[in-house]
Amino acid sequence: MNVIAVDIGNTNIHIGLFVQDQERPIESIPGRSRAKLTNRLRSAWQEIPIVEGSTEGKRDGVIVVSSVKPLWTGLVRQIAADELDEEIHVIGQDIPLPMTLGVDEPEKVGTDRVVSAAAAWAVTEDAVVVADFGTAVTIDLVDENGVFLGGVICPGFEISAKSLKENTAQLPKAEITKPKAPYGKNTAEAINCGLYYSAVGTLEEVIRRYAEKIGKWPRTVITGSAARAIKDDCNFIDSYVPSLVVKGIVLAYKKHLAEKTV
Repeated sequence: MNVIAVDIGNTNIHIGLFVQDQERPIESIPGRSRAKLTNRLRSAWQEIPIVEGSTEGKRDGVIVVSSVKPLWTGLVRQIAADELDEEIHVIGQDIPLPMTLGVDEPEKVGTDRVVSAAAAWAVTEDAVVVADFGTAVTIDLVDENGVFLGGVICPGFEISAKSLKENTAQLPKAEITKPKAPYGKNTAEAINCGLYYSAVGTLEEVIRRYAEKIGKWPRTVITGSAARAIKDDCNFIDSYVPSLVVKGIVLAYKKHLAEKTV
């Protein structure tokens, strides 16, 4: 199976290429860079083999999209049509969500949260927490039966650091990294420690409360661009999986195909 999996986030667009089910390197592109996005989609599409016997050079692949930003979904759709003469398949619209959602408003849950949760549950087949550290931080719980129960949403590092700078008179905007010590020797270090340990502490506390609710400590997977920064201080997690959403997109498409053939 040949798939270009496109994860459209709030800040970046992650593009994964799977040729004959083999994953190629995943590339992250600023969503505002149409030229870079066009070049990456075009180059990925050219790596997909041509349908055997096709006289028109038709390629044997699909473009599957999970998006939290409709404007950029339209951009990817337009690039695919203009540059590749292809349609895109959007999860939640053209492709059903890959798991049951036990929430009040299923249609309002970001498909990125759902596909990454489905990918984690497909491996654990047990209660699992998926924490995604991106522009926003989401910490979601799936029960042992594979039902998405909901989660929490917090501001990510960039939003928090920007908010401190914009809403105070003298605080600078800090870059969040693993602290050298648990306390800062200067203002920038103090902000870094505050935001960094807030993220670690929030994750542990939320998981603990989930565990109390379901009666056992769930497996925990973290992902997202900022997860790498905190993973070494989170000895209560089981796995760090970069680009889990991209893997979940492919899983959702495969499940859709399998259910169509039944």
